[in-house]
Amino acid sequence: MYDKPFTKQIEDLDPKEDFEKICFLLTYHCFPWDMEKALEFALFRTFAVPSVSRLLVATGEFIKHTRKRYDDTELLLYEILENGIDSERGSAAIDRINNMHGRYKIPNRDYLYVLSTFVFEPIRWMDQWGWRPFTTGEKEAILNNYLKLGGRMHITDIPQTLADFEAFNLAYEREHFEFHASNAAVGNKTLDLLLGFYMPKWLFPVGKPVALCLMDAPLRKAMGYQKPPNWLIKTIKQSMILRGRLLRWLPERKKAMLGTLRKRKTYPQGYKVEELGTFR
Repeated sequence: MYDKPFTKQIEDLDPKEDFEKICFLLTYHCFPWDMEKALEFALFRTFAVPSVSRLLVATGEFIKHTRKRYDDTELLLYEILENGIDSERGSAAIDRINNMHGRYKIPNRDYLYVLSTFVFEPIRWMDQWGWRPFTTGEKEAILNNYLKLGGRMHITDIPQTLADFEAFNLAYEREHFEFHASNAAVGNKTLDLLLGFYMPKWLFPVGKPVALCLMDAPLRKAMGYQKPPNWLIKTIKQSMILRGRLLRWLPERKKAMLGTLRKRKTYPQGYKVEELGTFR
């Protein structure tokens, strides 16, 4: 295996005290592409809950301004990750999130579920497709990071252990994953956006089945998607596993490519944290 200095650096950090640093290193150095994809699937997974997707359709933002809504969500989370939850910019991003969410009557359990996806989808992704799974300490760091963020977002009754939070996550999905037209409306617009990052629109009919291969059956069913052919699912999954094995022999990314500095068509002249989102 290629020398992995950032992984070694994490081994010397305390998940109870250094959880923000650990999450930064995992996202920008150890698993840059994988973490981004895992969090995209985490966001996508929330669309399988009708109470969530109906609200997104009602606001009109994810349908009419999909790219802007996606960029706003990503930038707010990146501001927190890159600068710290207690930093000036991180705090401003959290305030912005709270101000937007405060305009709607969102059940605490829905908040809890969305928060849980950001904990467990990266863990599950690395278990399946990463060049290595997360260590116990890394999992604890991710949990501690979102426990703190959830507290700042005024989310209550957050399970305090990985086992309890995952039990909630799985039980919530069993109870609330259900097809609704709003799921498909938001999901299709978002999937087209994500595919557009990699291919021209005329190739979407090829790219979409590939993306569906990485979704589990309950998610596909709740989104109204057909199961891809078994041969394609097997091919894509084996390709992802092979990719993970190859990455073991490649160096970790040395320079962090910060999400807040990424060029975005939505904000060609840059942005202000307080102006991100659905209203000013």
